[in-house]
Amino acid sequence: MDLLGQEPSQFLGPPKLASKLPGNKRKPFRRKQVKPPPIAPLSPPTHRYNMAAVAARAGAARAGFRRMFSVSAFAPPPPLAARPAAEPCNNLFVSGLNKRTTTDGLREAFSKFGQVTEARVITDRISGYSRGFGFVKYATVEEAGEGIKGMDGKFLDGWVIFAEYAKERQAQQPPQSAGTPSSGYQYPR
Repeated sequence: MDLLGQEPSQFLGPPKLASKLPGNKRKPFRRKQVKPPPIAPLSPPTHRYNMAAVAARAGAARAGFRRMFSVSAFAPPPPLAARPAAEPCNNLFVSGLNKRTTTDGLREAFSKFGQVTEARVITDRISGYSRGFGFVKYATVEEAGEGIKGMDGKFLDGWVIFAEYAKERQAQQPPQSAGTPSSGYQYPR
């Protein structure tokens, strides 16, 4: 016997539910299934307009309404002009490279179209993986053109790559240090 005067064997096992006890005649509660009301069959439209045209006009009206209330004080930016194509040269810019693409893999893929004199994948200084672009240099301009035709829009290491003529790098001026007359700021004297 324990402190409450009950046998310890009564505490073993899960408690019994009230509905499972003998002598309980109460039925378990069940939610009634409610059926939705029947849907009336659709009648053919009585107007003379095409339903697709009506839906298109409604969508255009909603877009115009949104545009009317979303006008800002700033004019939208001008449309982007297409980048001018670079002049043909024997150096190609290759973009869209996989992060695991190596210089040897790039050289091997482009060597099918001519003699590759130099191939270089630009890598991240810290991780060492490709930054997603590189350069391939052919012996002649004609071979470079064949390389573009053969590899532009094709898969390399599972990624679609894009090849185009490389543009000459514009000379960048070194940054001006603070305190020089050209920087606009001068230290007080």
